[in-house]
Amino acid sequence: MERNGFTYRTEFGPVTILDDGNGKITHLFFSNKVVDFPVRTFESDIIKKAGTELEEYLSGSRRVFDIPMSPQGTGFQLEVWKELCKVPYGKTVTYKELAVRIGRPNAARAVGMAMNRNPIAIIAPCHRVIGSDGSMTGFAYGVDMKEKLLKMEGTI
Repeated sequence: MERNGFTYRTEFGPVTILDDGNGKITHLFFSNKVVDFPVRTFESDIIKKAGTELEEYLSGSRRVFDIPMSPQGTGFQLEVWKELCKVPYGKTVTYKELAVRIGRPNAARAVGMAMNRNPIAIIAPCHRVIGSDGSMTGFAYGVDMKEKLLKMEGTI
């Protein structure tokens, strides 16, 4: 299935946003990621709205995203990403805390894998998930990027 996509230049590097053709965002990622489906370069209305919200977030004037989304994943991943969206701006949680929140206290590693497969970075803020010891554990776009985002939010 072909998706609409558009890449924005940001101070954090290029960010690509994709939609499903039905008014929902399916992906938001730093553009070093490769997708395995066709993408038509087109800035749809929902992509424009998401681009505006992204710009507002990166400038510090937006703390919550308000766009319809339709990420694709397993039932477990969708549950994790939904809970992840509840982590407020400027706060962090551990993988373990997130696992407890979804009722799976022994699934911290599986939560970490769901973070790694998060198709809607920043909106589902996987950069806000840290190790139990407070360490800046893995992030699909690198620990440096994770630290940059958390510094921007005033978390670290």
